[in-house]
Amino acid sequence: MRIKICGITTLKDALATTDAGADALGFVFYEKSSRYITSTDAKNIIDKLPPFVEKVGLFVNVDAKTINTISKTSGITLIQLHFEVSDAFCEQLELPYIKVVRAQSAEDIKENTDEYRLVDAYCEAYGGAGKRLNLEWFKDVDCSKIILAGGLSPLNVKECLSYGFYGLDVSSGVELSKGIKDIQKVSAFINEAKC
Repeated sequence: MRIKICGITTLKDALATTDAGADALGFVFYEKSSRYITSTDAKNIIDKLPPFVEKVGLFVNVDAKTINTISKTSGITLIQLHFEVSDAFCEQLELPYIKVVRAQSAEDIKENTDEYRLVDAYCEAYGGAGKRLNLEWFKDVDCSKIILAGGLSPLNVKECLSYGFYGLDVSSGVELSKGIKDIQKVSAFINEAKC
C-alpha cells in the first residue's frame, strides 16, 4: 500500500512525514487552496528530501505551459491533474502525470480504468474537503490502479484495506490545521495502512 500525504507546506512536516514512512508528498499549486504553496517554497522543501520519495504537484485549471514551468521550478516528479484534460493537453506535459476522478456516483470510478488514477469525492472546491466516498462503490471493482482520496483518517483507514487499492491519499485527516500536519496522526495513518 502506497501512501501520499498531501498539502505539505513546511519542511518540518515534509521530513517528519517521510520519516514516518510516506511514499509520496503532495504540493498544492492551486492559489485558492488554503494549502497553496509557491513553486519556490516547494523547491526549498523538495531539495532537502531524502531519495525515493515521490514529489507530487497538484494543479487545477491551468495550461500545460504553466504546469511545465512550475514543475521545473519546484522539482516535483509527478503531476496530479485535478481537472478535466484532453489527451492533447497531456501530451504537452513534460513529466509523468496522474488524472483525478472527482466521483459523484459509482459509474464515475470506472473512468480511465486502463491507467492509474486518483479517485476523490466530488466537491465544489478542489480537494482537501474531507468528504468521504461510498466504499460500496468499489465492491467488485479492480482497485489495483486506484489511489483513494477523500475523508480518510487514522480512524477509518482500516475500512479501505480489503479493496486492494494501489494507494491512499490523505490531507485534512492528518492535520492540526489546514496545511499543518499532526505527525502523530500521520504516523498512525501510515501504520494502520501498512500493517
